Amino acid sequence: MIVIGLTGNIGSGKSTVARRLASLGAKIIDADLVARKVVLPGSACLEEIAREFGHGILNDQGGLDRKKMADVVFADPEARARLNNIIHPWITEEISGEITWFKEHPELLGSAGVLVVDAPLLIETGLQHDVDEVWVVKVALKEQLQRLARRDGLAPEDVMNRLDAQMPQEIKLKYARRIIDNSGQPDETIKQTDQHWADLMK
Repeated sequence: MIVIGLTGNIGSGKSTVARRLASLGAKIIDADLVARKVVLPGSACLEEIAREFGHGILNDQGGLDRKKMADVVFADPEARARLNNIIHPWITEEISGEITWFKEHPELLGSAGVLVVDAPLLIETGLQHDVDEVWVVKVALKEQLQRLARRDGLAPEDVMNRLDAQMPQEIKLKYARRIIDNSGQPDETIKQTDQHWADLMK
């Protein structure tokens, strides 16, 4: 069994690589899904967030209003740090537990024996210590800005706020065992992913 930590900043195309790895036979732990799970209505994590930021960040169903929360934290680095200090330990504990579970049940990984932790904040949360190697999906800044504007309909200021909230790509690349450049066409990204997978299978 080998555990890959797949990361990349917002708009890098990391999800494209994750889907390709899944199609090649890898099992995926999606950190974004885990992040949603730990803040489900009634969860201890959500209760802690509401105590810190007020119940105004909840929606009518008692769940987290993600837009309201984003508006608060992306405009205020201090607020973002407070949120991260609450939510990151819950996410890392859940993901570490899932990795351990697969290690105890390796037969569920299939013949490839590869588990991928798909996490934009892999390095920031310290999860790189739970994986065997780190793969970073990188992208040119110009392409990244265009993708975010198209995909999320964000104003340039909002795009930059989100980029500034993440660890610089250059730092993440220092942790990488393998790098996938997603600045070009999708088929080029798939080709790079397939080559890394073939090398891994050797």
